[in-house]
Amino acid sequence: MAGVPDPPGDDVSPAGAQEYAARWARAVRRLGFVPLSAAETERLLLTYTVRLASALRADPFSAQPAAEIGRALVEAHLTEPLMLEWSVRALGEDLVGRVVPVEAAPADARARVAGLQGALAAGFTRALRDRTFAQQERIARSAWQARDEVEQALRDSEARFRAVFTGAAIGIGIADTSGRIIDVNQSFADMLGYSADELRQLNVAALFHADDAAGMWELYQELIEGKHDSVRLEKRYYRKDGTSLWTDLAVSLIRHDDGRPRFTVAMIEDITERYALQQRLRFQALHDPLTGLPNRTLFFETLGRVLETADAGRRVGVCFLDLDGFKAINDSLGHDLGDRLLVVIARRLADSVADHGHLVARMGGDEFVILVDGGDGLDDAVAVAEAALAAVATPVHVDDQQLTVSASVGVVECPALETSASELMKAADTTLYWAKAEGRGRWAVYDPERSARDIARSSLAANLPGALDRGEFVLHYQPIVSLLDGRMLAVEALVRWQHPELGLLGPDRFIGLAEETGLIVQLGAWVLRRACEDAEQWRRRFPDAGLVVSVNLAARQVEDPTIVETVSDALVYSGLPARLLQLELTESAVMGTAGEPLRSLRRLAALGVRLAVDDFGTGYSNLAYLRRLPIHCLKLAGPFVEGIRGDAPETAADHRDERIVDALVRLAHALELWVTAEAVETVVQAERLRALRCDTGQGQLFGAPVPADAIAARLAGTEAA
Repeated sequence: MAGVPDPPGDDVSPAGAQEYAARWARAVRRLGFVPLSAAETERLLLTYTVRLASALRADPFSAQPAAEIGRALVEAHLTEPLMLEWSVRALGEDLVGRVVPVEAAPADARARVAGLQGALAAGFTRALRDRTFAQQERIARSAWQARDEVEQALRDSEARFRAVFTGAAIGIGIADTSGRIIDVNQSFADMLGYSADELRQLNVAALFHADDAAGMWELYQELIEGKHDSVRLEKRYYRKDGTSLWTDLAVSLIRHDDGRPRFTVAMIEDITERYALQQRLRFQALHDPLTGLPNRTLFFETLGRVLETADAGRRVGVCFLDLDGFKAINDSLGHDLGDRLLVVIARRLADSVADHGHLVARMGGDEFVILVDGGDGLDDAVAVAEAALAAVATPVHVDDQQLTVSASVGVVECPALETSASELMKAADTTLYWAKAEGRGRWAVYDPERSARDIARSSLAANLPGALDRGEFVLHYQPIVSLLDGRMLAVEALVRWQHPELGLLGPDRFIGLAEETGLIVQLGAWVLRRACEDAEQWRRRFPDAGLVVSVNLAARQVEDPTIVETVSDALVYSGLPARLLQLELTESAVMGTAGEPLRSLRRLAALGVRLAVDDFGTGYSNLAYLRRLPIHCLKLAGPFVEGIRGDAPETAADHRDERIVDALVRLAHALELWVTAEAVETVVQAERLRALRCDTGQGQLFGAPVPADAIAARLAGTEAA
């Protein structure tokens, strides 16, 4: 069976042979690399041990088995020299006595052992030499084969390169590190209009276009200095006839084996037509198709470049222009005529600043912008705006139509280092809005403080809906007292905004915003309900006071078809009797009331609610119309009361205001209306109003607006008195 040693003869000790093989195996594994496992090594060496013992006792004696075992050791890759040394020494010391008993050994055992030792060493050495020779021969054959393959590959590579070089559709040129052209293919020569021989007489620098020769030579120098291994760019070249072409150029650096630059290989593709197409597409992308002016994208690119490259002292300005009423022209005369008008206006704007080199761009629609770069200050920007307005204002003849248009211009001018493109255009847009709001056909200059106020106003407008949801509004109440006995008969509910950042804001800060945004209806409904709730609390605590709560209604609330239901719901929800609720309407709202709003006022009066006209005397009241309205009270406007202050020598104006108040009071009483004077601040005013038979007064003299609990405290004090 393979791998299993023949059983030892009768004169060989099995245990000794096993022990000898085990020691031999341990020595082999200790002294060098063994490609066999421990068990496989021991079985192999046990076989060799038995063969050596048998050879020692053979008759006639032959050392050939030991030589074969030496070769077998090499073939088993047990080639460590120290292993051979150990094997030879162990053979002399242990074979006789440990493997072959002394009594069974031949008489010439010592000589035979020496022969076995020599044969083992000789067989091992010859086998090792033969293997070395065989390996060297294989290496030599492999080296020759590899060299042949490399040479063939080189020949194939050169053939492929030459085929590519010669037949390539793109131009290929080779130059040394000084720029001298070494070789070019026919495509390169045809592209530039030279012959290949003519190009071999030139330096690459002779082909560079004049506009970029310096930059190209610098890039080429960096390449041959090894700073780059390759570069790619779009570049112009001169043809032999002096014309130029655009190319896609790729240059690679070829190095020596030691890394030193050797030569460069350039590949160029003629992209003249593609470049021209790209330029046309870029022009179309950056210019308005209708007017031909730069568009929004090009304007912002230019503005950004100006701001990025600006140095200290450089100023920049923007004139943002919008045509006034252009939509009406489009709607009435048609978009085609409107487009032709825009073309004329665009040409005029460009001509108006042509001598100064300012950029004029169309931002879209009927909006244009002029970039004032490098001006000396605001006066230069304003001069540009005035020139633009003058250019626009000149009548325009389109077909048989003569059109006269105007424009509004927002002007912003500042140091270039102190702004950004977005900030500049945001300011210009804001200023354009100011110009339009101030009457159109004019320019306005950016004012940071005004802008800050507008931003604050916009912020308040944006926060109004959330403020109502978060319960940030509160009511204060200002007493309305009898001018006859000083008793508090009513209070006016005045809304305040408890802003989390700005503190307590008066109605002048947000009521106008609420009217603009339409939130006034929702806010007014909240004020009405809350005022009714507070009034009902006072009525329950002080049932004899009969305190009326007066609530202002905005014009949009009066026009709201659901106003009657809103008031009714507030009364029902709070439990307040209708006679204790007074609704105040502005004079202009009442005088303009007709149709459904008038029916609403009559329905409100039918509920038992009192109706008052606020700020009476400041409008243009139709007295006959007023007589037909279900009004219960007139509140005299504050300016009339201020005219009878009495804290300075009397003037003709004082007497005139007093006569007006007298007439208004008499008129109101003739119409059986109650009269309340507002803005009463002095005792003299109160006395004169009492003398004029005015019924009630309201103002700082009688108390500032206070929270609901302060009104309750005042009622409690009156009751105690």
